[in-house]
Amino acid sequence: MDLGIRGKKGIVNGGSAGLGMGSARALAREGVDLVISARGEERLVRVCKEIAEETGSKITPVVADHSTEEGRKAILAECPEPDILVGTCSPPTFTGDYRDIEPDDWYKSLAITLISPVEFMRATVEGMAERGWGRVVNIGTVAAKYPAEIRILSGAPRAALANYTTAVSHRVARDGVIINNLLPGMYHTATVFDLFSDTAKEQGLTYEEVAKAQAKKMHIPSGDFGDVDDFGAFTALLCSEFARYTVGQNIVMDGGLTNSTF
Repeated sequence: MDLGIRGKKGIVNGGSAGLGMGSARALAREGVDLVISARGEERLVRVCKEIAEETGSKITPVVADHSTEEGRKAILAECPEPDILVGTCSPPTFTGDYRDIEPDDWYKSLAITLISPVEFMRATVEGMAERGWGRVVNIGTVAAKYPAEIRILSGAPRAALANYTTAVSHRVARDGVIINNLLPGMYHTATVFDLFSDTAKEQGLTYEEVAKAQAKKMHIPSGDFGDVDDFGAFTALLCSEFARYTVGQNIVMDGGLTNSTF
């Protein structure tokens, strides 16, 4: 299927691994030229080269921390008028006890999970509206909709982001700018791979065996964690011409772990 976005320009923040990488690869396959940011230079440069060679799209790496004003300026300098904006980040620290969370933990989490995407939208959405076309997809977490103590530092700020983006989406949809959020559960990301690989080594098992066991323990109906390229395809769809009537939605993608009728 041709998603109708060939030749568009996009930014993918946090795109060197995991869900960001899957999203960047899917967009590049559709012919979108991308600026991809991440903090780690080696992996970012390698991934950008791989995506460019596979897809033929122009891929520009920017080594930057998008939770900082300096990082955001560096990214926007490479693509000041994007048609597409996708943002994600490494998940904040798991919290075993809410009483252990200090104010500094909140400041760090808010900077990358809420302030950063808000500031990127403030810098780009008005231009999209003036040009009559734009797409924004924020990659959050299922914990934004279904709170869990272990994910407070991630879920609470992204619940605020969901509120903000839905409100903004109502303002700009009439101008051809479509904003949505994806709320993933457990996926086979680099973070999960590192975590389960250590467990597998300790128990004399394979990574796949440990992941399957964890999915069973968590009662995930699909029986496994998600694939980052499957996720990326959904990101690309929400960035496509076919998303024009999907406005301000928060779409859960967690293998059926959490469900509600509405």
